[in-house]
Amino acid sequence: MAEEQQREPLLKKKKVYYADCSGCRVEQHKESSRGLPIRELLSIWTVVLCTVLPISSLFPFLYFMIRDFHIAKREEDIGYYAGYLGSAFMFGRALTSVAWGVVADRYGRKPVIMMGTISVVIFNTLFGLSVNFWMAVSTRFLLGSLNGLLGPIKAYAVEIFREEHQALGLSTVSTAWGIGLIIGPALGGFLAQPAVKYPNTFSEESLFGRFPYLLPCLFISIYAMIVTIACCWLPESLHTHNEANKPTEDSYDALESATCGSTAKEKEQESEPTSTGNLFKNWPLMSSIIVYCVFSLHDMAYTEIFSLWAVSPRIFGGLSYSTDDVGIVLAISGFGLLIFQFTLYPSVERFMGPVKICQIAGVLSIIVLASYPFIATLSGFTLSLVLNCASVIKNVLSVSIITGTFILQNRAVEQHQRGTANGISMTAMSLFKALGPAGGGTIFSWAQKRQDAAFFPGNQMVFLILNVVEGIGVLMTFKPFLAQPV
Repeated sequence: MAEEQQREPLLKKKKVYYADCSGCRVEQHKESSRGLPIRELLSIWTVVLCTVLPISSLFPFLYFMIRDFHIAKREEDIGYYAGYLGSAFMFGRALTSVAWGVVADRYGRKPVIMMGTISVVIFNTLFGLSVNFWMAVSTRFLLGSLNGLLGPIKAYAVEIFREEHQALGLSTVSTAWGIGLIIGPALGGFLAQPAVKYPNTFSEESLFGRFPYLLPCLFISIYAMIVTIACCWLPESLHTHNEANKPTEDSYDALESATCGSTAKEKEQESEPTSTGNLFKNWPLMSSIIVYCVFSLHDMAYTEIFSLWAVSPRIFGGLSYSTDDVGIVLAISGFGLLIFQFTLYPSVERFMGPVKICQIAGVLSIIVLASYPFIATLSGFTLSLVLNCASVIKNVLSVSIITGTFILQNRAVEQHQRGTANGISMTAMSLFKALGPAGGGTIFSWAQKRQDAAFFPGNQMVFLILNVVEGIGVLMTFKPFLAQPV
């Protein structure tokens, strides 16, 4: 009995940190930190915003950009080409996301994050300088291929926070994503074609007059340059233990290993990352990724269709909005989303859990989206008020769903697998999001040609198809399809 009492304090678990490991330094900082991690939240928010802005900023002026390239023979065909250009980024990212995830697991999250922000600086600027359709597609494809930071940043958001703040960390990723999908179009709407909108400041012969879509791209690239410089001080969260500098102090793990007869080889095997093949057998992970992909397909198609619908003429069932009008609607939506995610979402997630949030938000989203064709019949102040309310609600619901799937994915794997797991998630999601703009643009163009159809004429068919996709996603959130880790 006395011997057991003597052994008990020796076996008390004590964490061992390695002086040359950046991941251990992050763990030590987490142990000593109390309160809301504002600095870390802002770091993640600014990085995610940097990668999302180039994705979404082109949507308000995409219609006019395709028109100016003179590649579409008829106005009704603009949606087809707009869909292909909108998909180029996601198609490029789909080809490289797993590779970037593996790099992040091997060499760290920080190098991949910085590579992603640098790619925005270069290729987003070149996109603004595009003089024809194929140059625009090529620069978007290269931007997507070299920007693989979204998967690693989700892993980073889990690793950089204490457990009680991890939901808030992932909520920050999805909030920044959602706000980027709103601020980006707002920037594109306000800053595109400056020589037309602000002739007293920009002349037709100036650089921005000759390249009417460069200004929003350049604005985002400058922001990305600032973020790249700031990332130099970003702490690395991946553990890179150097066994040669292992502390001589006995740890709990060492005592337990000796007691249980564990060999050094077994410990070495435990520390090795699990193969990608094993991740594919992880059904809680794979099912949450599939659900995430379906909702992402819906969100990307909705983002493109909303802008095309808003700027298209009234005779085709649109709102005849200018790019400025679209920018105002999306800016208001972004403000509402920001307030919700930072004030209400963490409490709602703790009370309901991520799965229930996805289910309820999905059903409510279907109801809101079904009202859009009828909103097009309004005008004046009533149109503005109803459209803004619907847009805020729709974006809040969409980002709540995406946040819930982020949480499920990262809870399904260990730290050494998160980069690769999120890389798999980004690859699958990018493929679905590549289909979103292409499919959305094609459906939108097709719907504009059937204004007099008896069955769901015009844009009613567009929003019906969006709701069918959303409904499939909601059904997938129920058992037995969606599994949760034990």
